[in-house]
Amino acid sequence: MSRRMGLALAGAVLLFGAVVLPDKAEAQFGLRGGPLGVARFAVGHMIGLSRLRHARMAVRGGRYRSAALRSQDPRGGERGQPANPYVLRAALTAQAALSGWQGGRRPQGWWRHLDGSYGWVGPVFWPFAHDDLTTAIIFGDTTSLSLYGYGDIYAAIFTPYAATELAAYTAPQGRRARRTPSAETLCEASDTGGLPVERITAALAPNESQRTALDELASAWNAARDTIRAACPAQAPATAAERLGLMRERLEAMIKAIDAVASPLSKFVGLLNDDQKARLNALGNERRAALAAAQPKDAQAAAACKPGYDPRYDEKAQRQYEQLMQQQWPAAEIASTLKLDETARARFEVLQDTTLRTMETLSACPAETAATPQARLAAVKARLETMLQAVGGISDALDDFEADLSDEQKAGFEAIGPKRGA
Repeated sequence: MSRRMGLALAGAVLLFGAVVLPDKAEAQFGLRGGPLGVARFAVGHMIGLSRLRHARMAVRGGRYRSAALRSQDPRGGERGQPANPYVLRAALTAQAALSGWQGGRRPQGWWRHLDGSYGWVGPVFWPFAHDDLTTAIIFGDTTSLSLYGYGDIYAAIFTPYAATELAAYTAPQGRRARRTPSAETLCEASDTGGLPVERITAALAPNESQRTALDELASAWNAARDTIRAACPAQAPATAAERLGLMRERLEAMIKAIDAVASPLSKFVGLLNDDQKARLNALGNERRAALAAAQPKDAQAAAACKPGYDPRYDEKAQRQYEQLMQQQWPAAEIASTLKLDETARARFEVLQDTTLRTMETLSACPAETAATPQARLAAVKARLETMLQAVGGISDALDDFEADLSDEQKAGFEAIGPKRGA
């Protein structure tokens, strides 16, 4: 990797803040297991450590079972529930993600998001995809959306699951409820509430023509949910290429879903008067204000997000970047284990560089919330398209790396993930 890229990415590494170099107390939560144990993918939108600990303990105690994925609303407070919706999200996805990993014996896995949730739950990528789109576009809350990026792509390459563990998510259901939820159940959890029609109606008091347009929008929203559900994996992916392919399919379905609601959303908003538009845009203000107040203040991460920040003058950023590289991409060890020649090793370094670049392109730095639903829709689509492009580039780099590998070397590469995550 060139020094220029290393310096640029060193700034992105600062966004991981203290989680990149955890203290002893953090390590006791299990961060020492796996190559991503000390980098939890993003710093934005953290919840308090005490709340996260509570969620993890709930998962360990079995208080949230996989059946809850179908019956609970992860947005919580929007339906009058006092619970933090992100604590519940963390608990639900953790229970499902870990029930099939190492026999459910570990309290948490190395590929989790910073808020304690999981972007990969068995073979399913982005389990609450439709709900996240609703929350981002209607309420302007991109909390969950911003957590997806480099870490999830890394997890697709170096899967935490062994083949048998992944197979448990797609095995036929037996008579008795099983511990590991099916992929279908996880994909059904993509939407738990749909478009909040009742809340919009209460806030806007729409007239007859506006109500008709709102109903059309709600119908399109449900169709969008079905589009995302259709991208649910029917089989467990056996290789990194297949996992990246699943990511592409899921992202493409989310983009298609956004395109499907764009026109009816524009029609509905176009029928509103200025006062109604203001009330619609204000729906998420209270939620965003509460979320901002609950976030810890990280001066280091805030500095890295300022315009003009130059990591070349930040020694701590460079040290963190070097440690991240050593932990996640031990190229020499991988080359030795797989007996790679110089060509294969160079191609692996290209794969490494291409993947690491997503720390910049999919930055977790907070962005200004767009003022209108249409603008938020455009911003969400742009983020998803950037991620889709990144996954495509990494897929190409992976294909090049594996082009001349033997079957034995390919199998050895696939085995690295579960071994390193043990």
